Amino acid sequence: MARYDIEHSEYEGAGRRFAIVAARFNADIVDRLLEGALACLGEHGVASTDVDVVRVPGAFEIPLAAQRLAATGGYDAVVGLGTVIRGETPHFDYVCNECARGVAAVSLQHDLPVIFGVLTTDDHAQALARAGGAHGHKGREAALAALEMVTVLGRLASR
Repeated sequence: MARYDIEHSEYEGAGRRFAIVAARFNADIVDRLLEGALACLGEHGVASTDVDVVRVPGAFEIPLAAQRLAATGGYDAVVGLGTVIRGETPHFDYVCNECARGVAAVSLQHDLPVIFGVLTTDDHAQALARAGGAHGHKGREAALAALEMVTVLGRLASR
C-alpha cells in the first residue's frame, strides 16, 4: 500500500511555477497574506521569478483570473488570496459563496491545484488575527497547501 502523507520538508518547490491572484479590496490584510505566501514559497525553494502575482479588484474576481492563468498551462498551482469582511447586508454571503465555488470549479476543470486562501471574517480584527496574528497566517497556509498539492499530484502521476 502506497502512502502519500507528506511532511513540509518534502514539498518539492524548486523548478515549479506558481501564480497568486490577490484582491485589492481590504489591501491592508491581503498584502500581509501575499507577503506570507511569497515568503513561504521562497522557503521551499521556489524562485521569485517562478511566481507571478496578479492583482484583481476583489475576491469575487479571483476565479476569473485563476481561470485565465490555469488555461495557460504554465503553472503548477494557483493561489487565490482575499479578505471578505461581513457587513450589514447579505453581500458577504454572495461574494464568499461565489468565490469559493468559482475557485473549486477552476481547479476541477483544469486538473490543477487552485487554492482558496480567502479570509471570510466577521470583522477587521478577526482578519488581522489570521494574517500573521494570534490565529496564524492563512497566506502561508495557502502557499503550503499549494506546495503540498503539487507534491502529492506529482507523486500520484509517477505511479
